[in-house]
Amino acid sequence: MQGCPRRANDDGLLWEFLSQSKSWRKIKNMVHWSPFVMSFKKKYPWIQLAGHAGSFKAAANGRILKKHCESEQRCLDRLMNDVLKPYVPAYHGDVVKDGERYNQMEDLLAEFDSPCVMDCKMGVRTYLEEELIKARKKPSLRKDMYQKMIEVDPDAPTEEENVLRAVTKPRYMQWRETISSTATLGFRIEGIKKEDGTVNRDFKKTRTKEQVMEAFREFTRGNRNVLNSYLNRLKGIRATLETSPFFKCHEVIGSSLLFIHDKQEQAKVWMIDFGKTTPLPEGQVLQHNVPWVEGNREDGYLWGLDNLIQILTELSQSEDLH
Repeated sequence: MQGCPRRANDDGLLWEFLSQSKSWRKIKNMVHWSPFVMSFKKKYPWIQLAGHAGSFKAAANGRILKKHCESEQRCLDRLMNDVLKPYVPAYHGDVVKDGERYNQMEDLLAEFDSPCVMDCKMGVRTYLEEELIKARKKPSLRKDMYQKMIEVDPDAPTEEENVLRAVTKPRYMQWRETISSTATLGFRIEGIKKEDGTVNRDFKKTRTKEQVMEAFREFTRGNRNVLNSYLNRLKGIRATLETSPFFKCHEVIGSSLLFIHDKQEQAKVWMIDFGKTTPLPEGQVLQHNVPWVEGNREDGYLWGLDNLIQILTELSQSEDLH
């Protein structure tokens, strides 16, 4: 089962990455970034970096419409009857608009004033095992992926890859996860939008606990109340995951935690993006906190969440917060 296109929003949310539009040429090929949120009411420029253009439409009453995705709909339907319901966007069923079928979801930004937003992609990998298997069946050389690789790390390709000036997709997929904290901490920061609309997505090589802590310090501007609100919300999610029937029997891949706060010190976290979340065979469950070995389908979600909670706990105890 392949993952589905990303989500965007309308009268309140755009589940898309934001930008000041000046670097379109540079970023138009960066299609693997997680989506960001933004209010149309603020009229900030935005660029869709993930998913497919035309996948999203505005909806009434502060809802979002995303082109229908069977796997995501199944997840959202189940989550509306799971203990995780308070931590995911409310799902309002599917609708047909202009001849297209869409999933309809809650606008998470409605209660925030000029929000700051961070997207953290959870888990030790962002590809399904079947994607890796499929890519191996036809391991064609990809010059575009080689180019992306050397832009991040000129020393990453092997001698042979440098001669060919190309890499295979499986090689690129696995390398991509090793350069960030996905490999070292079980999650990675995809990007940050500040309240003025500016965006920082330069986290491709953020790997250490110290680097992540500094990113969160800057994101929250050292606000202790915001940090504690985030921490309490994460602990609530962590405790609920332990009792969630949905979580036990699903491989959660490519899903993110979305952090949103504003100058009023409102701060919340939601679980988003379930297009690649797939059910396990009948009777099988995952631990979510043991190493992934190809074939065991483990996603490392809890390991990443535990590391994230530990980092924010240490940050919240810093004396230089206000």
